[in-house]
Amino acid sequence: MTTNPQTPHGPRSRVEAQQRADRVRAFEQEVQALERDGVLNLTETQKRAVAEHHRALLASYAGEFDIDHDVRSKQMSLGMRIASLLGALALAASVFFLFYQFWGLLSTGWRVAILVLAAAGSFAGFCWVRARDGSGYFAKLAAMVAFACFVLDIQMLGSIFNITPSDKAFVVWAAFAFLLAYAADLRLLLGAGIVCMVAFVAARTGTISGMYWLHFGERPENFFPAALLLFAAPSVFAHPRYPDFPAVYRVTALLTLFIPVIVLANWGRFSYLPFGRSAIEILYQVLGFAGTTAAIWLGIRRQWRHVVNTGVTLFIVLLYTKFFDWWWEAMPKYLFFLVLGLTAILFLVVLRRLRGVLQARVESP
Repeated sequence: MTTNPQTPHGPRSRVEAQQRADRVRAFEQEVQALERDGVLNLTETQKRAVAEHHRALLASYAGEFDIDHDVRSKQMSLGMRIASLLGALALAASVFFLFYQFWGLLSTGWRVAILVLAAAGSFAGFCWVRARDGSGYFAKLAAMVAFACFVLDIQMLGSIFNITPSDKAFVVWAAFAFLLAYAADLRLLLGAGIVCMVAFVAARTGTISGMYWLHFGERPENFFPAALLLFAAPSVFAHPRYPDFPAVYRVTALLTLFIPVIVLANWGRFSYLPFGRSAIEILYQVLGFAGTTAAIWLGIRRQWRHVVNTGVTLFIVLLYTKFFDWWWEAMPKYLFFLVLGLTAILFLVVLRRLRGVLQARVESP
Protein backbone atom coordinates (compact mmCIF):
# COMPACT_ATOMS: atom_id res chain seq x y z
CA MET A 1 0.00 0.00 0.00
CA THR A 2 1.32 3.44 -0.91
CA THR A 3 2.53 5.61 1.95
CA ASN A 4 0.61 8.86 2.08
CA PRO A 5 2.75 11.95 2.75
CA GLN A 6 0.12 13.16 5.18
CA THR A 7 0.47 10.11 7.43
CA PRO A 8 2.89 10.11 10.38
CA HIS A 9 5.14 7.70 8.46
CA GLY A 10 5.32 9.89 5.35
CA PRO A 11 7.77 12.74 4.73
CA ARG A 12 7.13 15.98 6.57
CA SER A 13 9.11 18.25 4.25
CA ARG A 14 10.26 18.56 0.66
CA VAL A 15 13.77 17.51 1.68
CA GLU A 16 12.55 14.22 3.16
CA ALA A 17 10.33 13.58 0.14
CA GLN A 18 13.25 14.24 -2.21
CA GLN A 19 15.48 11.90 -0.23
CA ARG A 20 12.85 9.16 -0.46
CA ALA A 21 12.50 9.72 -4.22
CA ASP A 22 16.29 9.48 -4.62
CA ARG A 23 16.28 6.20 -2.73
CA VAL A 24 13.53 4.89 -4.98
CA ARG A 25 15.58 5.68 -8.10
CA ALA A 26 18.69 4.15 -6.57
CA PHE A 27 16.74 1.03 -5.61
CA GLU A 28 15.41 0.61 -9.14
CA GLN A 29 18.89 0.94 -10.61
CA GLU A 30 20.33 -1.54 -8.10
CA VAL A 31 17.58 -4.08 -8.82
CA GLN A 32 18.37 -3.84 -12.53
CA ALA A 33 22.07 -4.36 -11.82
CA LEU A 34 21.37 -7.37 -9.58
CA GLU A 35 19.16 -8.92 -12.25
CA ARG A 36 21.88 -8.48 -14.86
CA ASP A 37 24.37 -10.16 -12.53
CA GLY A 38 21.98 -13.03 -11.88
CA VAL A 39 21.81 -12.35 -8.14
CA LEU A 40 18.12 -11.40 -8.01
CA ASN A 41 15.22 -12.66 -10.06
CA LEU A 42 11.85 -11.06 -9.32
CA THR A 43 8.68 -12.32 -10.90
CA GLU A 44 6.69 -10.09 -13.23
CA THR A 45 3.99 -9.77 -10.59
CA GLN A 46 6.50 -8.57 -8.01
CA LYS A 47 8.07 -6.13 -10.47
CA ARG A 48 4.69 -4.74 -11.39
CA ALA A 49 3.65 -4.34 -7.75
CA VAL A 50 6.87 -2.53 -6.85
CA ALA A 51 6.69 -0.31 -9.94
CA GLU A 52 3.08 0.66 -9.26
CA HIS A 53 3.85 1.38 -5.63
CA HIS A 54 6.79 3.60 -6.54
CA ARG A 55 4.84 5.35 -9.31
CA ALA A 56 2.00 6.21 -6.93
CA LEU A 57 4.47 7.24 -4.23
CA LEU A 58 6.40 9.60 -6.52
CA ALA A 59 3.18 11.02 -7.96
CA SER A 60 1.88 11.83 -4.48
CA TYR A 61 5.22 13.44 -3.53
CA ALA A 62 5.29 15.44 -6.75
CA GLY A 63 1.83 16.80 -6.07
CA GLU A 64 2.54 17.62 -2.43
CA PHE A 65 6.20 18.66 -2.43
CA ASP A 66 7.15 19.33 -6.09
CA ILE A 67 10.13 16.95 -5.97
CA ASP A 68 12.66 16.30 -8.76
CA HIS A 69 12.06 13.00 -10.53
CA ASP A 70 15.47 12.62 -12.19
CA VAL A 71 18.93 14.14 -12.60
CA ARG A 72 17.75 16.58 -15.27
CA SER A 73 15.03 17.85 -12.97
CA LYS A 74 17.61 18.36 -10.23
CA GLN A 75 19.82 20.35 -12.58
CA MET A 76 16.84 22.47 -13.60
CA SER A 77 15.94 22.99 -9.94
CA LEU A 78 19.47 24.18 -9.20
CA GLY A 79 19.20 26.66 -12.05
CA MET A 80 15.83 27.82 -10.72
CA ARG A 81 17.29 28.34 -7.24
CA ILE A 82 20.14 30.39 -8.65
CA ALA A 83 17.73 32.42 -10.79
CA SER A 84 15.48 32.94 -7.76
CA LEU A 85 18.41 34.22 -5.66
CA LEU A 86 19.71 36.54 -8.36
CA GLY A 87 16.20 37.79 -9.09
CA ALA A 88 15.58 38.53 -5.42
CA LEU A 89 18.87 40.42 -5.10
CA ALA A 90 18.11 42.40 -8.26
CA LEU A 91 14.56 43.28 -7.14
CA ALA A 92 15.78 44.29 -3.67
CA ALA A 93 18.45 46.51 -5.23
CA SER A 94 15.82 47.98 -7.55
CA VAL A 95 13.59 48.87 -4.61
CA PHE A 96 16.54 50.41 -2.75
CA PHE A 97 17.65 52.63 -5.61
CA LEU A 98 14.06 53.53 -6.52
CA PHE A 99 13.58 54.89 -3.02
CA TYR A 100 16.72 56.99 -3.15
CA GLN A 101 16.04 58.19 -6.69
CA PHE A 102 12.90 60.09 -5.69
CA TRP A 103 13.39 60.38 -1.94
CA GLY A 104 14.38 64.03 -1.91
CA LEU A 105 11.28 65.04 -3.89
CA LEU A 106 8.78 63.68 -1.35
CA SER A 107 7.37 65.18 1.82
CA THR A 108 7.71 63.44 5.17
CA GLY A 109 4.13 62.14 5.06
CA TRP A 110 4.61 60.59 1.63
CA ARG A 111 7.89 59.05 2.71
CA VAL A 112 6.34 57.37 5.74
CA ALA A 113 3.35 56.19 3.73
CA ILE A 114 5.53 54.72 0.99
CA LEU A 115 7.76 52.92 3.50
CA VAL A 116 4.83 51.41 5.37
CA LEU A 117 3.07 50.40 2.16
CA ALA A 118 6.25 48.88 0.73
CA ALA A 119 6.86 46.72 3.82
CA ALA A 120 3.21 45.70 4.24
CA GLY A 121 2.65 45.23 0.52
CA SER A 122 5.74 43.08 0.01
CA PHE A 123 4.76 40.86 2.95
CA ALA A 124 1.19 40.57 1.64
CA GLY A 125 2.61 39.73 -1.77
CA PHE A 126 4.74 36.99 -0.21
CA CYS A 127 1.69 35.48 1.52
CA TRP A 128 -0.28 35.58 -1.74
CA VAL A 129 2.53 33.97 -3.76
CA ARG A 130 3.20 31.34 -1.10
CA ALA A 131 -0.44 30.22 -1.17
CA ARG A 132 -0.31 29.69 -4.94
CA ASP A 133 3.29 28.60 -5.62
CA GLY A 134 3.61 24.85 -5.23
CA SER A 135 7.30 24.80 -6.18
CA GLY A 136 8.28 27.44 -3.62
CA TYR A 137 10.75 29.24 -5.89
CA PHE A 138 8.62 32.34 -6.40
CA ALA A 139 7.64 32.33 -2.73
CA LYS A 140 11.31 32.36 -1.73
CA LEU A 141 11.98 35.22 -4.13
CA ALA A 142 9.06 37.18 -2.67
CA ALA A 143 10.28 36.42 0.88
CA MET A 144 13.72 37.89 0.22
CA VAL A 145 12.20 41.01 -1.36
CA ALA A 146 9.87 41.38 1.64
CA PHE A 147 12.82 41.15 4.03
CA ALA A 148 14.80 43.74 2.07
CA CYS A 149 11.81 46.11 2.12
CA PHE A 150 11.35 45.58 5.86
CA VAL A 151 15.01 46.29 6.66
CA LEU A 152 14.92 49.39 4.46
CA ASP A 153 11.68 50.46 6.13
CA ILE A 154 13.08 50.33 9.67
CA GLN A 155 16.34 51.97 8.66
CA MET A 156 14.79 54.88 6.78
CA LEU A 157 12.02 55.53 9.31
CA GLY A 158 14.71 55.91 11.92
CA SER A 159 16.52 58.34 9.65
CA ILE A 160 13.36 60.37 8.92
CA PHE A 161 12.49 60.84 12.59
CA ASN A 162 16.12 61.16 13.70
CA ILE A 163 15.85 58.20 16.08
CA THR A 164 19.04 57.27 17.91
CA PRO A 165 20.46 54.04 16.43
CA SER A 166 19.80 51.04 18.67
CA ASP A 167 20.83 47.40 18.66
CA LYS A 168 17.15 46.52 19.19
CA ALA A 169 16.69 46.91 15.43
CA PHE A 170 18.61 43.64 15.06
CA VAL A 171 15.93 41.87 17.10
CA VAL A 172 13.14 43.17 14.86
CA TRP A 173 15.02 42.24 11.68
CA ALA A 174 15.88 38.81 13.08
CA ALA A 175 12.27 38.09 14.06
CA PHE A 176 11.01 38.99 10.59
CA ALA A 177 13.78 36.99 8.91
CA PHE A 178 12.97 33.92 11.03
CA LEU A 179 9.26 34.30 10.25
CA LEU A 180 9.92 34.36 6.51
CA ALA A 181 12.58 31.64 6.67
CA TYR A 182 10.30 29.14 8.40
CA ALA A 183 7.31 30.11 6.27
CA ALA A 184 9.22 29.72 2.99
CA ASP A 185 11.73 27.02 4.10
CA LEU A 186 14.55 29.35 3.06
CA ARG A 187 18.02 28.82 4.52
CA LEU A 188 19.35 32.14 3.21
CA LEU A 189 16.86 34.11 5.28
CA LEU A 190 17.51 31.83 8.24
CA GLY A 191 21.16 32.79 7.93
CA ALA A 192 20.18 36.48 7.77
CA GLY A 193 18.12 36.11 10.93
CA ILE A 194 20.96 34.32 12.69
CA VAL A 195 23.42 37.05 11.71
CA CYS A 196 21.06 39.68 13.12
CA MET A 197 20.72 37.77 16.39
CA VAL A 198 24.48 37.29 16.61
CA ALA A 199 24.95 41.04 16.16
CA PHE A 200 22.39 41.79 18.88
CA VAL A 201 23.86 39.35 21.41
CA ALA A 202 27.41 40.54 20.65
CA ALA A 203 26.33 44.18 21.03
CA ARG A 204 24.66 43.42 24.36
CA THR A 205 27.75 41.57 25.53
CA GLY A 206 29.84 44.59 24.58
CA THR A 207 27.61 47.01 26.47
CA ILE A 208 28.00 44.90 29.61
CA SER A 209 31.74 45.65 29.47
CA GLY A 210 31.02 49.37 29.12
CA MET A 211 31.54 49.97 25.40
CA TYR A 212 29.07 51.67 23.06
CA TRP A 213 27.07 49.02 21.21
CA LEU A 214 28.23 50.09 17.73
CA HIS A 215 31.80 49.16 18.71
CA PHE A 216 30.99 45.55 19.63
CA GLY A 217 33.12 44.25 16.73
CA GLU A 218 36.27 45.67 18.30
CA ARG A 219 36.30 42.83 20.86
CA PRO A 220 36.03 39.40 19.21
CA GLU A 221 35.13 37.78 22.51
CA ASN A 222 31.73 39.52 22.34
CA PHE A 223 30.66 36.84 19.85
CA PHE A 224 31.29 33.85 22.12
CA PRO A 225 27.91 33.84 23.96
CA ALA A 226 26.02 34.02 20.67
CA ALA A 227 28.02 31.08 19.29
CA LEU A 228 27.18 28.89 22.28
CA LEU A 229 23.46 29.75 22.04
CA LEU A 230 23.42 29.01 18.32
CA PHE A 231 25.05 25.61 18.69
CA ALA A 232 22.58 24.60 21.39
CA ALA A 233 19.52 25.85 19.49
CA PRO A 234 18.97 22.75 17.25
CA SER A 235 19.15 20.47 20.27
CA VAL A 236 16.61 22.52 22.22
CA PHE A 237 14.20 23.19 19.36
CA ALA A 238 13.46 20.26 17.07
CA HIS A 239 13.11 20.89 13.33
CA PRO A 240 11.17 17.89 11.99
CA ARG A 241 9.83 19.85 9.01
CA TYR A 242 13.12 21.64 8.29
CA PRO A 243 15.88 19.02 8.29
CA ASP A 244 18.40 21.41 6.69
CA PHE A 245 18.03 24.12 9.32
CA PRO A 246 20.02 22.52 12.20
CA ALA A 247 23.10 22.41 9.96
CA VAL A 248 22.77 26.16 9.34
CA TYR A 249 22.65 26.81 13.08
CA ARG A 250 25.66 24.60 13.83
CA VAL A 251 27.86 25.83 10.99
CA THR A 252 27.07 29.46 11.82
CA ALA A 253 27.81 28.75 15.48
CA LEU A 254 31.22 27.26 14.65
CA LEU A 255 32.09 30.22 12.45
CA THR A 256 30.89 32.68 15.09
CA LEU A 257 33.04 30.95 17.71
CA PHE A 258 36.25 30.11 15.89
CA ILE A 259 36.72 33.10 13.58
CA PRO A 260 37.14 35.35 16.66
CA VAL A 261 39.42 32.68 18.17
CA ILE A 262 41.59 32.77 15.03
CA VAL A 263 41.67 36.58 15.18
CA LEU A 264 42.73 36.55 18.84
CA ALA A 265 45.29 33.80 18.19
CA ASN A 266 47.04 36.27 15.88
CA TRP A 267 46.16 39.67 17.41
CA GLY A 268 45.86 39.24 21.16
CA ARG A 269 45.67 42.99 21.82
CA PHE A 270 41.93 42.92 21.06
CA SER A 271 41.15 40.60 23.98
CA TYR A 272 39.47 41.48 27.26
CA LEU A 273 41.91 39.26 29.16
CA PRO A 274 44.34 41.13 31.44
CA PHE A 275 47.41 39.26 30.22
CA GLY A 276 50.28 40.04 27.94
CA ARG A 277 49.74 39.92 24.18
CA SER A 278 51.90 36.82 23.67
CA ALA A 279 50.20 34.93 26.49
CA ILE A 280 46.75 35.71 25.06
CA GLU A 281 47.76 34.59 21.57
CA ILE A 282 49.21 31.33 22.88
CA LEU A 283 46.08 30.72 24.95
CA TYR A 284 43.78 31.19 21.95
CA GLN A 285 46.03 29.09 19.73
CA VAL A 286 45.62 26.21 22.17
CA LEU A 287 41.87 26.83 22.47
CA GLY A 288 41.54 27.04 18.69
CA PHE A 289 43.31 23.76 17.97
CA ALA A 290 41.62 21.98 20.87
CA GLY A 291 38.19 23.39 20.03
CA THR A 292 38.28 22.55 16.32
CA THR A 293 39.53 19.05 17.16
CA ALA A 294 36.65 18.65 19.61
CA ALA A 295 34.22 19.84 16.93
CA ILE A 296 35.57 17.24 14.50
CA TRP A 297 35.26 14.51 17.13
CA LEU A 298 31.69 15.56 17.99
CA GLY A 299 30.75 15.65 14.32
CA ILE A 300 32.05 12.12 13.83
CA ARG A 301 30.30 10.88 16.95
CA ARG A 302 26.95 12.44 16.01
CA GLN A 303 27.39 11.80 12.26
CA TRP A 304 27.22 15.54 11.50
CA ARG A 305 29.19 15.84 8.31
CA HIS A 306 28.72 19.61 8.19
CA VAL A 307 30.31 19.94 11.63
CA VAL A 308 33.24 17.72 10.61
CA ASN A 309 33.84 19.67 7.40
CA THR A 310 33.59 23.04 9.13
CA GLY A 311 35.86 21.93 11.97
CA VAL A 312 38.48 20.62 9.56
CA THR A 313 38.37 23.82 7.52
CA LEU A 314 38.78 26.04 10.58
CA PHE A 315 41.58 23.84 11.93
CA ILE A 316 43.46 24.16 8.63
CA VAL A 317 42.93 27.93 8.47
CA LEU A 318 44.24 28.36 12.01
CA LEU A 319 47.21 26.06 11.38
CA TYR A 320 48.20 27.77 8.13
CA THR A 321 47.94 31.26 9.62
CA LYS A 322 50.23 30.18 12.44
CA PHE A 323 52.63 28.59 9.96
CA PHE A 324 53.05 31.98 8.32
CA ASP A 325 53.39 33.62 11.70
CA TRP A 326 55.96 31.14 12.99
CA TRP A 327 58.12 30.26 10.00
CA TRP A 328 57.65 32.69 7.08
CA GLU A 329 60.57 34.87 8.16
CA ALA A 330 62.64 32.10 9.75
CA MET A 331 62.62 29.51 6.94
CA PRO A 332 63.87 29.58 3.37
CA LYS A 333 60.87 29.91 1.11
CA TYR A 334 61.42 26.53 -0.57
CA LEU A 335 61.49 24.83 2.83
CA PHE A 336 58.42 26.72 4.01
CA PHE A 337 56.32 25.63 1.04
CA LEU A 338 57.70 22.09 1.36
CA VAL A 339 56.38 22.00 4.93
CA LEU A 340 53.01 23.29 3.69
CA GLY A 341 52.90 20.59 1.04
CA LEU A 342 53.80 17.83 3.48
CA THR A 343 51.18 19.13 5.90
CA ALA A 344 48.58 18.98 3.13
CA ILE A 345 49.53 15.36 2.45
CA LEU A 346 49.21 14.58 6.15
CA PHE A 347 45.75 16.14 6.18
CA LEU A 348 44.73 14.03 3.19
CA VAL A 349 45.74 10.88 5.07
CA VAL A 350 43.90 11.98 8.22
CA LEU A 351 40.78 13.04 6.32
CA ARG A 352 40.76 9.75 4.43
CA ARG A 353 40.72 7.91 7.73
CA LEU A 354 37.97 10.19 9.03
CA ARG A 355 35.92 9.50 5.94
CA GLY A 356 36.33 5.77 6.57
CA VAL A 357 35.16 6.21 10.16
CA LEU A 358 32.12 8.19 9.02
CA GLN A 359 31.22 5.61 6.40
CA ALA A 360 31.60 2.80 8.93
CA ARG A 361 29.27 4.60 11.35
CA VAL A 362 26.68 5.20 8.65
CA GLU A 363 26.79 1.61 7.46
CA SER A 364 26.71 0.09 10.92
CA PRO A 365 23.22 -0.88 12.23
